[in-house]
Amino acid sequence: MSTDGGLHIGIFLFDDAEELDVVGPFEVLAAWEEHSALKPHVSTFSRDGDGVRLAKGMRLVPARSADDVGPLHVLVHPGGWGTRALVGDHGHLEWLRQVHAQTAVVASVCTGALVLAAAGLLAGRPSTTHRHHYDELAQIDPSTVIDTEARFVDDGDVVTSAGVTAGIDMALHLVERLESAEVADAVRDALQYGDT
Repeated sequence: MSTDGGLHIGIFLFDDAEELDVVGPFEVLAAWEEHSALKPHVSTFSRDGDGVRLAKGMRLVPARSADDVGPLHVLVHPGGWGTRALVGDHGHLEWLRQVHAQTAVVASVCTGALVLAAAGLLAGRPSTTHRHHYDELAQIDPSTVIDTEARFVDDGDVVTSAGVTAGIDMALHLVERLESAEVADAVRDALQYGDT
């Protein structure tokens, strides 16, 4: 947890998460730390604090466990093949519902939306996910209204993004939403992302 009273952003790590779903938003949000008066702090955590092996073999050691991460302002839930196990993990879904009740923004990257849907967080809401998984999302929660055109969908306390690189766009959007367009532009410039 940030000790300076700034915004606390957590990125949840799990086995078989997609690498770019994790490191894309992390890179954006870590760059935000360097350009912000809000003193945001981004950290990674896994269920038990142990290291994880991502979908293509990258191994990461999180900073914390889910029990130690503390209150969050923003939770980023990546996608990847590991979401298939999480969709049926009742303990994880209950944890996600509890986090949602206490967190201003729960954001998913790619197939992370499937887990949000399984937890009931997308019921009756607009959402998106990777284009190859629209049918799967609709099967998990037929009430969600899937936007097949958007790179990300901001529905207030829940934000979903499409394929893996859309997670970067979503993270930049969160910087703009939570602070300002000027700071988001500074982060884009620092990352040499886009045409600004």
